[in-house]
Amino acid sequence: MSKSKVKMEDIVSLCKRRGFIYQGSEVYGGLSGTWDYGPLGVALKRNIINFWWKTFVEDRDDMYGVDAAILMNQKVWQASGHVDTFTDPLVECNECGAKHRVDQLGIDEEIFSKTLNAYNNKLKILIKDFTHKIREEKEKNRKFLNLDTSLLEQGILDKNAINIIKEFSENIPEDTASYINLERLSIRIREMRLELIKAKSLEGPIVKEFLQLTNITCPTCKSNNWLTPRKFNMMFKTNVGPVADENSVSYLRPETAQGIFTNYKNVVDSFYPDVPFGIGQIGKAFRNEISPRDFVFRSREFEQMEIEYFIHPDSWEKMFDGWVKGIRMFLKELGLPEDSVHELEVEEADRAHYSKRTIDFEFDFPHKRDELLGLAYRTDFDLGNIQRVSGKNMEYRPKDGSEPFVPHVIEPSFGVERMIVAVLTSAYTEDEINGEKRTYLKLPAHLAPVKVAVSPLLKNKPELVAKAQEVYKMLKKEYGNVMYDDNGNIGKRYRRQDEIGTPYCITIDFDTLEDNTVTIRDRDTAEQKRISAIKIKGTIS
Repeated sequence: MSKSKVKMEDIVSLCKRRGFIYQGSEVYGGLSGTWDYGPLGVALKRNIINFWWKTFVEDRDDMYGVDAAILMNQKVWQASGHVDTFTDPLVECNECGAKHRVDQLGIDEEIFSKTLNAYNNKLKILIKDFTHKIREEKEKNRKFLNLDTSLLEQGILDKNAINIIKEFSENIPEDTASYINLERLSIRIREMRLELIKAKSLEGPIVKEFLQLTNITCPTCKSNNWLTPRKFNMMFKTNVGPVADENSVSYLRPETAQGIFTNYKNVVDSFYPDVPFGIGQIGKAFRNEISPRDFVFRSREFEQMEIEYFIHPDSWEKMFDGWVKGIRMFLKELGLPEDSVHELEVEEADRAHYSKRTIDFEFDFPHKRDELLGLAYRTDFDLGNIQRVSGKNMEYRPKDGSEPFVPHVIEPSFGVERMIVAVLTSAYTEDEINGEKRTYLKLPAHLAPVKVAVSPLLKNKPELVAKAQEVYKMLKKEYGNVMYDDNGNIGKRYRRQDEIGTPYCITIDFDTLEDNTVTIRDRDTAEQKRISAIKIKGTIS
């Protein structure tokens, strides 16, 4: 089956039916943006996590692991900028009350850019009108002669120009017509400037007007009646301790990275590693998404696998390229087709403010091509902030006695849930066997929730059951993720095991009792062959 034809509803249905993933709090009607992992989902998730940890932490000599607290001092999030800037543009439908992210409503970027340019031109006309009146006042009032208004007269509205506007407004007598005109103009100029700044972040009255004029409708009720878009901070806020006041405020962490940065000095003091070195962490993160969607792809509670790799700034390009190659190899070993993975070099205007270079690794998900993981060169932004706010020295002192420096950071950031959806999408396959449609998960063996299933041909024959249990216990002790399956006829067992991605099925039949051979069936080819029971381990390994 072509992977481009895999539908999200196929993945969701299989996950629910076979015990991979369930809706959170389903018995009480569910809770939007939350998901529970069933027995097979836990196993698949754990296999992906363990493979990541082994690849990027255990198999390397330059990596250290931490497991930081979910609740952290609020100063962590103030210093990192999350309190002020960790926002999404929120707009509410005035008809049905549904809330949506503005950037997910299908805004035409080219038309929106032209709209902002037109608005900016209107602002420049006002500024020219204002500067004309200023020139008139300069001729009347000598105390304004030394004010440099050259930038303002060019339509450049910088901080100095705003101060000039305020000074003119405040120093002209209030009972004059000049004051009234200048005050009115200065207020409108400042309002328009603020509106334009907000619009660039997809909030404010300009965006509201744009949504209505371009007939962008509410996905829920199809109305075009919007309230004014505004910023929405996505952090879950709480209080620590018995008193709820500003000093007890904390947040459920929106990312695991800051827990690594706050432990950088601890790791250096305890182990004194050579630079470059990295610190890895796997853990929960929480974001109060405006509109969680696309199954577990975007949810309010999720798990991250992140590394902060500390380097000398002179070596960042070489180190960055090394991480690109490592990530490519990891994704290949996850079973993701190379033609479904795309590397997007993020333009400066679209990068996070702390990033000097970012590559988004995108994947062809069922809903659309979307971000799978990110690789960013964060410079010394985070350690520099910690040093500035905490007053603690974050410099690394090289063992050779050379000049101390604040390390720069390369950050590979993986979302566990997105990896799961990508793995399931890549593995989901349909074919036909003897004219009958078959669905199976073509998972790499090291990721499969069940490595091998053991069945007696007939569950009502004690001698077959006893032998099947013997083989099962032998394999269970060796591999752990082994299933005993005697439910239904043998054909239904095969189909069930195919659908959950079990690479091998072993059947114990009457010939087994005679010559100690078993039937082993391959998931992908559905081929069966007889092998000696003592060769099972060698075959499935």
